[in-house]
Amino acid sequence: MLRLVLFALFIGLCASAGEQKYRKTKTESLARGWGANIRWVNNYEEGLFNAAMSVKPMMVIHHLLNCPHSQALKKAFAADKTIQKMAKEDFIMLNLLVETEDKNLAPDGYYVPRILFIDPSLAVRTNIVGRYKNLAYAYEPGDMKVLAENMRKAKKLIPHTEL
Repeated sequence: MLRLVLFALFIGLCASAGEQKYRKTKTESLARGWGANIRWVNNYEEGLFNAAMSVKPMMVIHHLLNCPHSQALKKAFAADKTIQKMAKEDFIMLNLLVETEDKNLAPDGYYVPRILFIDPSLAVRTNIVGRYKNLAYAYEPGDMKVLAENMRKAKKLIPHTEL
């Protein structure tokens, strides 16, 4: 009988430890390699809520795990200190592996990778584009200066209030 109780206790402890490890891994996995020090939101709806409440613009990164273009952009994004700092301090950040229901997030098509900005009034800023005419929201690893400049443009959308 004592063995059964000890065995049940052992199984319970193991299950509890595994559950805690799963929670930590799930939280950390939201970054998906785009920047571990950045606070990432879980989904589009949470991002919109946080953008409205914090009066910060939201950056939405559409990508795929098995896409070589997405992987290359992710490495450049994660390595750029200026972009990482702005993403951490000035934006609500969301990276999506699955398309949202909002058709406004695909103004020129459903391709990856693509990055769009949403201002604090929750309007998708289709006027903040990359350097390509046919894929306006696409960025490549060599476009980090363009992306940083677009992030600065998006930051200017933040309303300034005086006390």
